[in-house]
Amino acid sequence: MMPQALIEVHNVYKTYRGKVEPVLNGLDLEVTAGEFYGILGPNGAGKTSLMNILCGLVPYTGGTVQVTGSEPRHFSALSKSRIGLVPQDIALYDKLSARENLHFFGSAYRIPHKELKERTEYYLNVFGLEKHASRPLKTYSGGMKRRVNLIAGILHAPDLLFLDEPTVGIDVQSRNVIVEFLTEYNRSGHTVFYTSHHMREAETLCSRVGIMDNGRIIAEGTPADLMQQHACETLEAMFLKLTGKDLRDE
Repeated sequence: MMPQALIEVHNVYKTYRGKVEPVLNGLDLEVTAGEFYGILGPNGAGKTSLMNILCGLVPYTGGTVQVTGSEPRHFSALSKSRIGLVPQDIALYDKLSARENLHFFGSAYRIPHKELKERTEYYLNVFGLEKHASRPLKTYSGGMKRRVNLIAGILHAPDLLFLDEPTVGIDVQSRNVIVEFLTEYNRSGHTVFYTSHHMREAETLCSRVGIMDNGRIIAEGTPADLMQQHACETLEAMFLKLTGKDLRDE
């Protein structure tokens, strides 16, 4: 039995007002249940636009998109409950504590009160935050905020988790905790869709990656297969070989 396709993107275009070139330019993509799929690309490749489209946050200009069997712009409450999003920007309330933030977001997911309290305490413990859980978030380090940000996206145990640069700008210890957790989360049957500029991390985490440039997938496969195919010893070397070394400042 073939694994179910949770993400299906066919010939998708996305243009923004005032810009001549489309940010997504006939993109095709398929992600099946149980994968840890990584989208890698330089600045301006369209990664964040793609993720926002898949989560139903922005419309697309042309093509077809299906996520967990539904079109994102017409997501039902059930469809929304099957996905989780951990954005690159910290999407939390600075004046609230970690525990208060998680109770707030868990209530939005309509997790029963007793179950929400149990899940919150469990994840605070897993991510080493139990001693700090009552402090205002504004007193937290960047790595601590990243960990809370991740918990907020997984409290409702989504089938499909979207991660946009989940370890950007944090200390090695926080990155290690997050990477270990995401590995186990995927092994337990959850599908993960992930963007990052951290090539070694992607090489470790991803079962398959898509190299994205100019709004399209230009190469796709397992990290090992791509490195072998392009005669490169690291994923970073292969990435630079395909996308070039020119700076892509936005």
